[in-house]
Amino acid sequence: MKTIFEKSNNVDGITLTDMPCNIDFLDSSILRSEKVGLPQLGELEVLRHYKELSDKNFCIEKGFYPLGSCTMKYNPKVNELLASLDGFANLHPFSTDEDSQGALELMYKLQEALKVLTGMDGVTLQPAAGAHGELTGMMIIKAYFESIGENRKKVIIPDSAHGTNPASAKICDFDIVQIASNEKGQVDIEALKAVLDKDVAAIMLTNPNTLGIYEENVLEISKLMHDNGSLLYYDGANFNAIMGYTNPKLMGFDVVHLNLHKTFATPHGGGGPGAGPVCVVEKLKDFLPSPVIGYDGDRYFRNYDIKNSIGAVKGFYGNFGVLVKAYAYILMMGKNLKEASENAVLNANYLKEKLKKAYDLPYDVPCMHEFVLSGDRQKQFGVSTLNIAKSLMDENTHPPTVYFPLIVHEAIMIEPTESETRQKLDEFVDVMLKIAKEAETNPEKLISAPHTTPVKRVDETQAARHPDLKFTE
Repeated sequence: MKTIFEKSNNVDGITLTDMPCNIDFLDSSILRSEKVGLPQLGELEVLRHYKELSDKNFCIEKGFYPLGSCTMKYNPKVNELLASLDGFANLHPFSTDEDSQGALELMYKLQEALKVLTGMDGVTLQPAAGAHGELTGMMIIKAYFESIGENRKKVIIPDSAHGTNPASAKICDFDIVQIASNEKGQVDIEALKAVLDKDVAAIMLTNPNTLGIYEENVLEISKLMHDNGSLLYYDGANFNAIMGYTNPKLMGFDVVHLNLHKTFATPHGGGGPGAGPVCVVEKLKDFLPSPVIGYDGDRYFRNYDIKNSIGAVKGFYGNFGVLVKAYAYILMMGKNLKEASENAVLNANYLKEKLKKAYDLPYDVPCMHEFVLSGDRQKQFGVSTLNIAKSLMDENTHPPTVYFPLIVHEAIMIEPTESETRQKLDEFVDVMLKIAKEAETNPEKLISAPHTTPVKRVDETQAARHPDLKFTE
């Protein structure tokens, strides 16, 4: 496909004025001596070019997107309509509370819904995404210990944690203490006891964890931490697995972040932005970012009167358009939110059982909403997990997350979500089994994949570290 520069045909798409433009008043030293070299095309050709580009993008509407730990579920289009309503889309962020009652009501009711779902007592909607929610949560934990005169410096993080967990804690000047998983892929209780002392501020847990396995000893972990005066942080990236069946409060957590762009079906990644609300127990409400949204029985308002607030963490109270879509999804699903988790877990276990004979399954236990295979068996034929991922691109399927979590060698992390039908899951199984067979019979085909995409094999390391973002004729 040609770039828009190569398609340039010296046609002006838009002429702003027929009047000559006199620029004699400008200093000649700031004027270009040569033409800029921008492409010139008619409006229709420009539209066709960008439509052609968009058709090359992969999206959930185009094919299966089993990206483990990211919950790439379908985003209902009605949510886009609601977020684009004039009263929401055209409301200026500097509008007064009196002129923003509808928006504030939505935010308040979303806060209350998240309280019910998590069991928590206070909520901020400000954080812009999951990692930002993590950072906000760790700032709250740090401020809490400072308020009671304790300078705790350590945060415990399992070796299966999301990479943003240690980063978020470190930014808050905590020292990271990593503990190993046991043979079940869960937190090793003895390893936890060995590092638990009065300098530990918190543990950061994802439950179910990144292996898709539920931490069956979570109540024991909670008791150990609380008896030590420490707090528990819940990474809500995998909340899509437990909605309606349990909640972080019942597990003993003190701080929770939620990924609205995962669990509550708002656009994710390039379709973002995201939102990562943070929910806390009663004793931490006074540390939430200000403002939170309040209601006095007559009007909704932005409440800045938060005694020990860590201050605002996001301009204009959060990514409001995402909040609209998430609240619409919650209202639309209602009590069926529980069924969303139920079907996500069912779909993941269905795929796991179908694929475990063709791929290694390091932890052969019932999973929650996702599971992790290993490509070690295929590696003996020279076919790596990366080769498997590239081969899936030839089959109209987005590759799963690969090489994460790090505790699984040649990891293939698969999350089907609740959006997909059994027919689509069976198609994915057929493709994965086909690739497993080709790894033995025709490995070169997989090693040189993809074959059908606009861009073939690239050097991911160089592309990430030395991207070339310019076009040169």
